[in-house]
Amino acid sequence: MKFNLIHTETNSKARAGELHTAHGTIETPIFMPVGTLGTVKGVHQRELKNDINAQVILGNTYHLYLRPGTDTVEKAGGLHKFIGWDKPILTDSGGYQIFSLSHKRKLSEEGAAFKSHIDGSSHFFTPESVMDIERIIGADIMMAFDECTPYPCDYNYAKNSMELTHRWLDRCVKQFENTSSKYGYEQALFPIVQGSVYKDLRIKSAEYIANKSSFGCAIGGLSVGEPEQEMYEMTNLVTEVLPKNKPRYLMGVGTPTNILEGISRGIDMFDCVMPTRNARHGLLFTSKGVINIKNVKWKNDFSAIDENAHTFADTMYSKAYLRHLFSCNELLGAQIASIHNLGFYLWLVTQARTQILNNTFEQWKNDLIPNLNKRL
Repeated sequence: MKFNLIHTETNSKARAGELHTAHGTIETPIFMPVGTLGTVKGVHQRELKNDINAQVILGNTYHLYLRPGTDTVEKAGGLHKFIGWDKPILTDSGGYQIFSLSHKRKLSEEGAAFKSHIDGSSHFFTPESVMDIERIIGADIMMAFDECTPYPCDYNYAKNSMELTHRWLDRCVKQFENTSSKYGYEQALFPIVQGSVYKDLRIKSAEYIANKSSFGCAIGGLSVGEPEQEMYEMTNLVTEVLPKNKPRYLMGVGTPTNILEGISRGIDMFDCVMPTRNARHGLLFTSKGVINIKNVKWKNDFSAIDENAHTFADTMYSKAYLRHLFSCNELLGAQIASIHNLGFYLWLVTQARTQILNNTFEQWKNDLIPNLNKRL
Protein backbone atom coordinates (compact mmCIF):
# COMPACT_ATOMS: atom_id res chain seq x y z
CA MET A 1 0.00 0.00 0.00
CA LYS A 2 1.53 3.30 -1.10
CA PHE A 3 0.43 6.86 -1.89
CA ASN A 4 2.39 9.02 -4.31
CA LEU A 5 1.58 12.72 -4.41
CA ILE A 6 2.40 13.65 -7.99
CA HIS A 7 1.49 17.32 -8.24
CA THR A 8 -0.19 20.16 -6.34
CA GLU A 9 -1.64 22.99 -8.42
CA THR A 10 0.08 26.35 -8.06
CA ASN A 11 -3.18 28.35 -7.69
CA SER A 12 -4.96 26.14 -5.13
CA LYS A 13 -4.47 23.14 -2.84
CA ALA A 14 -5.78 20.76 -5.53
CA ARG A 15 -3.66 17.59 -5.75
CA ALA A 16 -3.12 14.72 -8.16
CA GLY A 17 -1.81 11.45 -6.81
CA GLU A 18 -1.73 7.68 -7.06
CA LEU A 19 -2.94 5.32 -4.35
CA HIS A 20 -1.51 1.84 -4.85
CA THR A 21 -3.41 -1.11 -3.37
CA ALA A 22 -3.30 -4.88 -3.74
CA HIS A 23 -6.31 -4.67 -6.06
CA GLY A 24 -5.03 -1.90 -8.29
CA THR A 25 -3.99 1.73 -8.49
CA ILE A 26 -6.44 4.54 -7.75
CA GLU A 27 -5.72 7.83 -9.51
CA THR A 28 -6.72 10.77 -7.35
CA PRO A 29 -8.77 12.88 -7.06
CA ILE A 30 -11.36 10.12 -7.22
CA PHE A 31 -15.07 9.62 -6.69
CA MET A 32 -16.07 6.26 -5.21
CA PRO A 33 -19.51 4.83 -6.09
CA VAL A 34 -21.39 3.60 -3.03
CA GLY A 35 -22.08 -0.14 -3.02
CA THR A 36 -23.83 -0.38 0.35
CA LEU A 37 -24.88 -4.04 0.24
CA GLY A 38 -22.14 -5.26 -2.07
CA THR A 39 -23.83 -3.69 -5.07
CA VAL A 40 -24.00 -0.22 -6.56
CA LYS A 41 -27.77 -0.04 -6.95
CA GLY A 42 -28.94 -0.97 -10.44
CA VAL A 43 -25.47 -1.10 -11.97
CA HIS A 44 -23.65 -4.26 -13.03
CA GLN A 45 -20.01 -4.72 -12.03
CA ARG A 46 -19.12 -4.99 -15.72
CA GLU A 47 -20.58 -1.53 -16.33
CA LEU A 48 -18.81 -0.10 -13.29
CA LYS A 49 -15.49 -1.42 -14.52
CA ASN A 50 -15.64 -1.08 -18.29
CA ASP A 51 -17.96 1.84 -18.95
CA ILE A 52 -18.07 4.03 -15.86
CA ASN A 53 -14.39 3.31 -15.14
CA ALA A 54 -14.88 3.13 -11.38
CA GLN A 55 -11.49 2.55 -9.79
CA VAL A 56 -12.79 1.80 -6.28
CA ILE A 57 -16.21 1.21 -4.70
CA LEU A 58 -17.56 1.30 -1.16
CA GLY A 59 -19.07 -1.39 1.01
CA ASN A 60 -20.97 -0.72 4.21
CA THR A 61 -19.94 -2.46 7.43
CA TYR A 62 -23.30 -2.02 9.17
CA HIS A 63 -25.37 -3.33 6.28
CA LEU A 64 -23.06 -6.20 5.33
CA TYR A 65 -22.86 -7.27 8.97
CA LEU A 66 -26.67 -7.58 9.04
CA ARG A 67 -27.04 -9.01 5.52
CA PRO A 68 -25.68 -11.38 4.31
CA GLY A 69 -23.68 -11.56 7.55
CA THR A 70 -19.97 -11.94 8.19
CA ASP A 71 -20.11 -15.75 8.08
CA THR A 72 -21.27 -15.72 4.47
CA VAL A 73 -18.77 -13.06 3.40
CA GLU A 74 -15.91 -14.96 5.06
CA LYS A 75 -16.92 -18.29 3.51
CA ALA A 76 -16.95 -16.57 0.11
CA GLY A 77 -13.35 -15.47 0.64
CA GLY A 78 -14.12 -11.81 1.34
CA LEU A 79 -16.27 -9.17 -0.30
CA HIS A 80 -14.18 -8.97 -3.49
CA LYS A 81 -14.86 -12.61 -4.32
CA PHE A 82 -18.43 -12.55 -3.02
CA ILE A 83 -19.46 -9.77 -5.42
CA GLY A 84 -17.07 -10.50 -8.30
CA TRP A 85 -15.11 -7.25 -8.04
CA ASP A 86 -11.32 -7.35 -8.47
CA LYS A 87 -10.60 -3.65 -7.94
CA PRO A 88 -10.14 -1.81 -4.63
CA ILE A 89 -12.90 -1.60 -2.02
CA LEU A 90 -13.26 0.82 0.90
CA THR A 91 -15.55 0.06 3.84
CA ASP A 92 -17.00 2.62 6.19
CA SER A 93 -17.22 1.68 9.86
CA GLY A 94 -20.98 1.78 10.33
CA GLY A 95 -20.68 4.91 12.46
CA TYR A 96 -22.80 7.00 10.12
CA GLN A 97 -25.55 4.37 9.92
CA ILE A 98 -25.69 4.13 13.71
CA PHE A 99 -25.79 7.94 13.83
CA SER A 100 -28.80 7.89 11.48
CA LEU A 101 -30.56 5.38 13.78
CA SER A 102 -30.68 7.93 16.62
CA HIS A 103 -33.98 6.59 17.96
CA LYS A 104 -32.70 2.99 17.87
CA ARG A 105 -29.21 3.27 19.34
CA LYS A 106 -27.40 4.10 22.58
CA LEU A 107 -23.78 5.17 22.81
CA SER A 108 -21.44 4.39 25.69
CA GLU A 109 -17.71 4.37 26.34
CA GLU A 110 -17.65 0.70 25.36
CA GLY A 111 -19.42 1.12 22.02
CA ALA A 112 -22.80 1.49 20.37
CA ALA A 113 -25.89 -0.60 21.09
CA PHE A 114 -28.44 -0.49 18.29
CA LYS A 115 -31.47 -2.24 16.90
CA SER A 116 -31.50 -3.55 13.36
CA HIS A 117 -33.61 -1.50 10.95
CA ILE A 118 -34.60 -4.84 9.36
CA ASP A 119 -36.10 -6.84 12.20
CA GLY A 120 -35.51 -4.86 15.38
CA SER A 121 -32.93 -7.34 16.73
CA SER A 122 -30.35 -5.98 19.19
CA HIS A 123 -26.65 -5.63 18.33
CA PHE A 124 -23.54 -4.04 19.79
CA PHE A 125 -20.58 -2.54 17.95
CA THR A 126 -17.27 -1.82 19.65
CA PRO A 127 -14.12 -0.43 18.05
CA GLU A 128 -12.63 -3.92 18.32
CA SER A 129 -15.60 -5.74 16.79
CA VAL A 130 -15.79 -3.26 13.91
CA MET A 131 -12.12 -3.86 13.09
CA ASP A 132 -12.80 -7.62 13.13
CA ILE A 133 -15.82 -7.19 10.83
CA GLU A 134 -13.84 -5.07 8.38
CA ARG A 135 -11.04 -7.64 8.41
CA ILE A 136 -13.62 -10.27 7.42
CA ILE A 137 -15.09 -8.06 4.70
CA GLY A 138 -11.56 -7.68 3.38
CA ALA A 139 -11.67 -4.08 2.17
CA ASP A 140 -8.42 -2.56 1.00
CA ILE A 141 -9.21 0.54 3.08
CA MET A 142 -10.94 0.26 6.47
CA MET A 143 -12.47 3.19 8.33
CA ALA A 144 -12.08 3.59 12.09
CA PHE A 145 -15.22 3.40 14.25
CA ASP A 146 -16.43 6.90 15.13
CA GLU A 147 -19.43 8.84 16.27
CA CYS A 148 -20.71 11.01 13.44
CA THR A 149 -21.45 14.21 15.35
CA PRO A 150 -24.93 15.54 14.49
CA TYR A 151 -25.63 19.02 13.19
CA PRO A 152 -26.58 21.25 14.84
CA CYS A 153 -25.12 20.48 18.24
CA ASP A 154 -23.70 22.61 21.03
CA TYR A 155 -20.00 22.95 21.69
CA ASN A 156 -19.88 20.59 24.66
CA TYR A 157 -21.66 17.81 22.77
CA ALA A 158 -19.27 18.22 19.82
CA LYS A 159 -16.24 18.19 22.15
CA ASN A 160 -17.38 15.09 24.05
CA SER A 161 -18.26 13.33 20.80
CA MET A 162 -14.87 14.11 19.27
CA GLU A 163 -13.03 12.89 22.37
CA LEU A 164 -15.06 9.67 22.35
CA THR A 165 -14.12 9.18 18.67
CA HIS A 166 -10.45 9.66 19.59
CA ARG A 167 -10.63 7.10 22.40
CA TRP A 168 -12.39 4.68 20.08
CA LEU A 169 -9.68 5.33 17.48
CA ASP A 170 -6.96 4.29 19.91
CA ARG A 171 -8.78 1.00 20.44
CA CYS A 172 -9.27 0.58 16.68
CA VAL A 173 -5.57 1.08 16.07
CA LYS A 174 -4.65 -1.44 18.75
CA GLN A 175 -7.04 -4.06 17.38
CA PHE A 176 -5.93 -3.37 13.81
CA GLU A 177 -2.27 -3.82 14.78
CA ASN A 178 -3.02 -7.01 16.72
CA THR A 179 -4.82 -8.66 13.77
CA SER A 180 -3.95 -9.32 10.16
CA SER A 181 -5.67 -9.64 6.82
CA LYS A 182 -7.56 -12.90 6.34
CA TYR A 183 -6.99 -13.08 2.59
CA GLY A 184 -3.26 -12.51 2.10
CA TYR A 185 -3.13 -8.84 1.09
CA GLU A 186 -2.51 -5.61 2.94
CA GLN A 187 -5.35 -3.53 4.40
CA ALA A 188 -5.08 0.09 5.52
CA LEU A 189 -6.84 1.92 8.36
CA PHE A 190 -8.08 5.52 8.02
CA PRO A 191 -8.91 7.49 11.20
CA ILE A 192 -11.67 10.10 11.00
CA VAL A 193 -11.53 13.80 11.94
CA GLN A 194 -14.59 15.05 13.82
CA GLY A 195 -15.44 18.29 15.68
CA SER A 196 -18.63 19.55 14.00
CA VAL A 197 -18.28 23.17 12.79
CA TYR A 198 -16.11 24.38 15.68
CA LYS A 199 -12.72 25.50 14.43
CA ASP A 200 -10.70 24.68 17.53
CA LEU A 201 -12.22 21.18 17.74
CA ARG A 202 -11.55 20.46 14.08
CA ILE A 203 -7.92 21.57 14.45
CA LYS A 204 -7.50 19.51 17.62
CA SER A 205 -9.02 16.44 15.99
CA ALA A 206 -6.93 16.86 12.82
CA GLU A 207 -3.77 17.13 14.93
CA TYR A 208 -4.73 13.98 16.86
CA ILE A 209 -5.33 12.05 13.65
CA ALA A 210 -2.16 13.44 12.02
CA ASN A 211 -0.06 11.98 14.83
CA LYS A 212 -1.30 8.46 14.14
CA SER A 213 0.77 6.19 11.94
CA SER A 214 -2.17 5.56 9.63
CA PHE A 215 -1.97 5.22 5.86
CA GLY A 216 -4.54 7.93 5.16
CA CYS A 217 -6.96 10.34 6.84
CA ALA A 218 -10.71 10.93 6.57
CA ILE A 219 -12.91 13.90 7.43
CA GLY A 220 -16.34 13.00 8.80
CA GLY A 221 -19.31 14.80 10.28
CA LEU A 222 -19.72 17.20 7.34
CA SER A 223 -22.48 17.33 4.73
CA VAL A 224 -24.92 16.48 7.54
CA GLY A 225 -27.02 19.64 7.29
CA GLU A 226 -24.56 22.48 7.84
CA PRO A 227 -24.35 25.36 5.29
CA GLU A 228 -22.03 24.60 2.39
CA GLN A 229 -19.70 27.47 3.25
CA GLU A 230 -19.15 26.01 6.72
CA MET A 231 -18.33 22.63 5.15
CA TYR A 232 -15.78 24.30 2.88
CA GLU A 233 -14.30 26.30 5.77
CA MET A 234 -13.90 23.20 7.96
CA THR A 235 -12.40 21.24 5.06
CA ASN A 236 -9.87 23.97 4.31
CA LEU A 237 -8.95 24.21 7.99
CA VAL A 238 -8.41 20.47 8.38
CA THR A 239 -6.34 20.00 5.21
CA GLU A 240 -3.93 22.64 6.54
CA VAL A 241 -3.19 20.27 9.44
CA LEU A 242 -3.35 16.77 7.90
CA PRO A 243 -0.11 15.32 6.49
CA LYS A 244 0.52 16.24 2.87
CA ASN A 245 1.96 12.81 2.07
CA LYS A 246 -1.23 10.91 2.96
CA PRO A 247 -4.51 10.61 1.01
CA ARG A 248 -7.43 12.65 2.36
CA TYR A 249 -11.00 11.42 2.16
CA LEU A 250 -14.02 13.72 2.64
CA MET A 251 -16.83 11.35 3.60
CA GLY A 252 -20.33 11.51 2.11
CA VAL A 253 -19.74 14.48 -0.20
CA GLY A 254 -21.55 15.42 -2.38
CA THR A 255 -22.83 17.46 -5.34
CA PRO A 256 -20.54 18.01 -8.35
CA THR A 257 -19.87 21.53 -7.07
CA ASN A 258 -19.09 20.23 -3.56
CA ILE A 259 -16.57 17.82 -5.06
CA LEU A 260 -14.78 20.48 -7.11
CA GLU A 261 -14.65 22.82 -4.13
CA GLY A 262 -13.33 19.96 -1.98
CA ILE A 263 -10.61 19.20 -4.52
CA SER A 264 -9.65 22.88 -4.51
CA ARG A 265 -9.14 22.60 -0.74
CA GLY A 266 -6.85 19.57 -0.93
CA ILE A 267 -9.22 16.56 -0.81
CA ASP A 268 -8.30 13.41 -2.75
CA MET A 269 -11.25 11.02 -2.24
CA PHE A 270 -15.04 11.40 -2.21
CA ASP A 271 -18.13 9.22 -1.97
CA CYS A 272 -21.85 9.92 -2.02
CA VAL A 273 -25.13 8.14 -2.78
CA MET A 274 -26.36 11.23 -4.62
CA PRO A 275 -25.60 10.17 -8.22
CA THR A 276 -27.51 6.88 -7.96
CA ARG A 277 -30.21 8.04 -5.54
CA ASN A 278 -31.01 11.10 -7.66
CA ALA A 279 -30.89 8.98 -10.80
CA ARG A 280 -33.63 6.70 -9.49
CA HIS A 281 -35.83 9.81 -9.15
CA GLY A 282 -35.04 11.02 -12.67
CA LEU A 283 -32.53 13.75 -11.77
CA LEU A 284 -29.50 13.78 -14.07
CA PHE A 285 -26.22 15.65 -13.64
CA THR A 286 -24.76 16.95 -16.91
CA SER A 287 -22.00 19.30 -17.99
CA LYS A 288 -24.67 21.92 -18.80
CA GLY A 289 -26.72 21.58 -15.61
CA VAL A 290 -29.26 19.41 -13.80
CA ILE A 291 -32.10 17.75 -15.73
CA ASN A 292 -35.37 16.43 -14.32
CA ILE A 293 -35.98 13.89 -17.07
CA LYS A 294 -39.61 13.41 -15.97
CA ASN A 295 -40.52 16.92 -17.16
CA VAL A 296 -42.71 17.08 -20.27
CA LYS A 297 -40.19 19.42 -21.98
CA TRP A 298 -38.04 16.32 -22.77
CA LYS A 299 -40.92 14.33 -24.36
CA ASN A 300 -39.75 15.00 -27.93
CA ASP A 301 -36.10 15.84 -27.30
CA PHE A 302 -34.14 13.22 -29.22
CA SER A 303 -30.72 14.62 -28.39
CA ALA A 304 -28.18 12.71 -26.30
CA ILE A 305 -28.56 12.68 -22.52
CA ASP A 306 -25.32 14.69 -22.32
CA GLU A 307 -23.66 16.07 -25.43
CA ASN A 308 -20.27 15.56 -23.73
CA ALA A 309 -20.68 11.78 -23.68
CA HIS A 310 -19.34 10.09 -20.57
CA THR A 311 -20.77 6.56 -20.96
CA PHE A 312 -22.45 4.39 -23.57
CA ALA A 313 -25.78 5.55 -22.09
CA ASP A 314 -25.06 9.06 -23.37
CA THR A 315 -24.47 7.91 -26.91
CA MET A 316 -27.15 5.19 -27.19
CA TYR A 317 -30.18 6.83 -25.61
CA SER A 318 -32.02 10.11 -26.06
CA LYS A 319 -33.65 12.29 -23.43
CA ALA A 320 -37.05 11.43 -24.96
CA TYR A 321 -36.47 7.70 -24.62
CA LEU A 322 -35.23 7.98 -21.05
CA ARG A 323 -38.26 10.11 -20.15
CA HIS A 324 -40.51 7.48 -21.73
CA LEU A 325 -38.93 4.77 -19.53
CA PHE A 326 -39.52 6.81 -16.37
CA SER A 327 -43.10 7.57 -17.43
CA CYS A 328 -43.72 3.83 -17.75
CA ASN A 329 -41.90 2.97 -14.50
CA GLU A 330 -39.52 0.76 -16.46
CA LEU A 331 -36.55 -0.38 -14.37
CA LEU A 332 -34.21 0.26 -17.32
CA GLY A 333 -34.83 4.00 -16.88
CA ALA A 334 -33.30 4.04 -13.39
CA GLN A 335 -30.42 1.88 -14.60
CA ILE A 336 -29.57 4.14 -17.56
CA ALA A 337 -29.84 7.24 -15.36
CA SER A 338 -27.59 5.67 -12.70
CA ILE A 339 -24.96 4.73 -15.27
CA HIS A 340 -25.08 8.24 -16.69
CA ASN A 341 -24.75 10.01 -13.32
CA LEU A 342 -21.91 7.81 -12.12
CA GLY A 343 -20.17 8.24 -15.46
CA PHE A 344 -20.55 11.99 -15.13
CA TYR A 345 -19.03 12.02 -11.64
CA LEU A 346 -16.07 9.91 -12.78
CA TRP A 347 -15.64 12.15 -15.83
CA LEU A 348 -15.65 15.19 -13.54
CA VAL A 349 -12.83 13.98 -11.28
CA THR A 350 -10.84 12.69 -14.27
CA GLN A 351 -11.08 16.11 -15.90
CA ALA A 352 -10.13 17.72 -12.59
CA ARG A 353 -7.01 15.57 -12.42
CA THR A 354 -5.98 16.61 -15.94
CA GLN A 355 -6.50 20.27 -15.08
CA ILE A 356 -4.47 19.93 -11.86
CA LEU A 357 -1.55 18.42 -13.76
CA ASN A 358 -1.75 21.35 -16.20
CA ASN A 359 -2.01 23.96 -13.40
CA THR A 360 -5.35 25.11 -14.83
CA PHE A 361 -7.73 23.53 -12.31
CA GLU A 362 -8.87 26.60 -10.37
CA GLN A 363 -9.87 28.61 -13.44
CA TRP A 364 -11.52 25.55 -15.04
CA LYS A 365 -13.48 24.92 -11.83
CA ASN A 366 -14.66 28.53 -11.60
CA ASP A 367 -15.79 28.48 -15.24
CA LEU A 368 -17.61 25.14 -14.89
CA ILE A 369 -19.47 25.55 -11.59
CA PRO A 370 -22.07 28.07 -12.84
CA ASN A 371 -23.15 25.52 -15.49
CA LEU A 372 -23.26 22.65 -12.99
CA ASN A 373 -25.68 24.56 -10.77
CA LYS A 374 -28.18 25.37 -13.53
CA ARG A 375 -31.60 23.72 -13.66
CA LEU A 376 -32.28 22.89 -17.29
